[in-house]
Amino acid sequence: MPVSSRATGRTAEFPVDPIFLERWSPRAMSGAQVSLESLLSLFEAARWAPSSYNNQPWRFLYARRETPAWEGFLDLLAQGNRQWADKAAVLVVILSKKTFDRDGRPSRTHSFDTGAAWENLSLQANRSGLVVHGMEGFDYQTARERLGIPDEYDIEAMAAIGLPGATEELPERLQERERPSMRKRVEEIAFEGGFPR
Repeated sequence: MPVSSRATGRTAEFPVDPIFLERWSPRAMSGAQVSLESLLSLFEAARWAPSSYNNQPWRFLYARRETPAWEGFLDLLAQGNRQWADKAAVLVVILSKKTFDRDGRPSRTHSFDTGAAWENLSLQANRSGLVVHGMEGFDYQTARERLGIPDEYDIEAMAAIGLPGATEELPERLQERERPSMRKRVEEIAFEGGFPR
């Protein structure tokens, strides 16, 4: 039986927990602070993600607004993201370690595993009444230099975390996009027996 979410207007084709339908990536944030305890609970959720050989390759570098590091993180963002992410409470740079801790061999699944940690963080944020928006629109090389990120780590993405804000306070061109997006159908992403020809 299909499951629907009143909060987002999404409907699943097959039964799933509503948390998957309710998670989305708003840009509208209030500019209010998020407590350190609330933030750390997101990293705690990320910590419990599965990973190859339990390597846990994810790392999170963060800056809270009104702290000395904030402007440096904000300056990494492309203008299109900066114009709304300046109302976030926290900016995060997400990294993955490319090698195994135990023997230094390359890890083929470091990005895959870090994606699982990011999903845990995102779902925990949703459950906690926070909004999270992941981004690739930032200067990766400047992030590496400014934040002292070693070469053995890939920079995967940035994320803005905050309390919900008013859509009307977003730039006009973003207001119309401030709604949960739909997804491809299951038949478009899952194929029994091999890749479709």
